Amino acid sequence: MKQFALIGAGRIGKVHAIAINAVANARIKTVCDVHQPSASALAGQYGADVADIDSVFTDDEIDAVLIASATDTHTPLLKRCAEAGKPVFCEKPLDLSLATAREAAAAINASGIVCGMGFNRRFDPQFSRLRKRVADGDIGALETLIIISRDPAPPPIDYINVSGGLFRDMMIHDFDIARWVLDEPIETVYATGSCLVDDAIGKAGDVDTASVTLRTASGKIALISNSRRAVYGYDQRIEAFGSNGMLQAMNNTETNLLHASANGVVSEPPLHFFLERYEDAYRIELEDFISALQNGTKPLADHNDGVASLQLAEAANASLQSGAAVKVNSY
Repeated sequence: MKQFALIGAGRIGKVHAIAINAVANARIKTVCDVHQPSASALAGQYGADVADIDSVFTDDEIDAVLIASATDTHTPLLKRCAEAGKPVFCEKPLDLSLATAREAAAAINASGIVCGMGFNRRFDPQFSRLRKRVADGDIGALETLIIISRDPAPPPIDYINVSGGLFRDMMIHDFDIARWVLDEPIETVYATGSCLVDDAIGKAGDVDTASVTLRTASGKIALISNSRRAVYGYDQRIEAFGSNGMLQAMNNTETNLLHASANGVVSEPPLHFFLERYEDAYRIELEDFISALQNGTKPLADHNDGVASLQLAEAANASLQSGAAVKVNSY
């Protein structure tokens, strides 16, 4: 049984608490949050203790730390895990600063601890199957990858103000998926974006609608499209096009029910948001992390993947500002 200290009792902390509870050989021992009522409520729900942050790193009964707190706390906490020799699983992004993220990654590499990264989409059964079939050569040589990610509605402006922007907060998942499926170095990034959904997002200095083109060393192209609004639900799709065919990962719906009538054929809408769409993925990524702890192996997504995806986000921001393609190795 692996005992976790869960740092962060907000929305994403609750998601990870559900995942930990769903894994047979894991439990939450301790919950920490600067907002004491939130920590107490979540701890009470799972029979855990409430503790201060410092105690996490001296408690020998804690096998791993799960960081689900605000992004600006990630690097300090990762460094403390490295110093204490505590394996850690960290939500994305690693940090809002690429330089600081690299410092955290260096500390983790030097310590040798296991570190998993919260790129849950790698663990979605449909996406992971697509990636395997691309790697197996089912569509020949991969030529073009199209990734679509659209939220049902924009988040509150208070969240936007601390998120680091669309590329670091939202598209970073898509950058990771692109890296994973393309499986070769990305050389250039070209980004364009607008504020078409919520004027307040533009006033905060961010965009809510964006497209990014990635080009690899061999010329493969990935196209990523993001929007903070999709009136029909949470839109999550991938298309991989190759020399011998195509693979598509489509939206998940509650069931596969279709209604056919003289007026046409109607399917159910996509699942509403990430909580529903990626429920299985959150559990599977935790199982992968625990397997890495037990077997001394590398998690499917780790801190180095976090740095690489943040590098693409920084390049996208630079491209958006300059209006020109940006070389990734300049970051």
